[in-house]
Amino acid sequence: MLIYIFRRLVWALMLFFVITLIAFVMFFVLPGDSTNAQRNQQGFGTDLQTTYNLRGSFVSEYFGFLDRVVVHADLGDSTRSQDAVTDEIKDTLPITASLVIGGMILCLLIAIPIGILSAMRPRSLIDRGSMLFILIAISCQPFWLGLMLSYLLGVRAHAFPVGGYCDFHHYAASSNFCSGPRYWAYHLVLPWFTFAALFAAFYARMIRASVLEQLSEDYVRTAHAKGASPRRIMRTHVLRNASLPVVTMLGMDVGVAFAGALFIETAFTLGGMGQLLTRSLYNSDLPVILGIVLVVSVAVVVANLVVDILYSVLDPRIRLRGPSDSVKASRRVARELRTHPQQQQAAEPATPT
Repeated sequence: MLIYIFRRLVWALMLFFVITLIAFVMFFVLPGDSTNAQRNQQGFGTDLQTTYNLRGSFVSEYFGFLDRVVVHADLGDSTRSQDAVTDEIKDTLPITASLVIGGMILCLLIAIPIGILSAMRPRSLIDRGSMLFILIAISCQPFWLGLMLSYLLGVRAHAFPVGGYCDFHHYAASSNFCSGPRYWAYHLVLPWFTFAALFAAFYARMIRASVLEQLSEDYVRTAHAKGASPRRIMRTHVLRNASLPVVTMLGMDVGVAFAGALFIETAFTLGGMGQLLTRSLYNSDLPVILGIVLVVSVAVVVANLVVDILYSVLDPRIRLRGPSDSVKASRRVARELRTHPQQQQAAEPATPT
């Protein structure tokens, strides 16, 4: 197990350096557009070579970039505010991380029961009602849904705050009452639900199709023939195998989640990384854009590393000497279940299981 984790760590580090190389080529090697060049000539900004003080050949510039960004954790200064990019990301990252992590947890709390109940009672009233919820949730744009929830439950009902963010930590010496876990969660209820609505629809559909596929396997019929209870079969066998595509999609959706957080932060005026990225794109603040790209890339790499480790816990068929065919098959099944779940209709049993 330790050897497997070590190898996955090595692969994650290699992937990270590949990402830094691609980012270096995009931001430092490829020529900028005419708009940026005109802004630089007018004194509104400087190129990245000057900002990062990189001179020399491509190799020397790349290793100098790695030394500054990776070793010293120095992303330079913002061309808009003249503040350190690291400080700006530190101020906004907790807001976006709170939104993404809390929203994903709420998404799973909604999607898992809906998917399991729909698979256990196919073509029933519960199944049809959940599919209607999925259709409505997928059709809603996050920004529109956030504005509707903010207006209905915030402005009209006065049940939740319309927007803003409260710090999770509470300091006794501070006069700011909007701090502490209670106010932090209270201000994020509507953003969490908005975030979870779209993703819960995808995951509920995927869980339903995956559970239906597992219920039609031979090992389930064998367990029934041996006298195992349906609850034990579902808990011990079906859910464990059906969770592999879900775990796969969790790792793949990290980057998508950060992109979706941009719309939600705009709707609820949360000063997270999405808002920081929007301002940076408008002002052509390349050091901040580069820093956000690297931070999100690291988050994706770490999430996929956790997924690879979870595979060895959930699936005993995985060979610890390297990625097995079952891992690749799970990733392929996850993509198929998300894009073509209607193909699983043929696997539905004629009678409720």
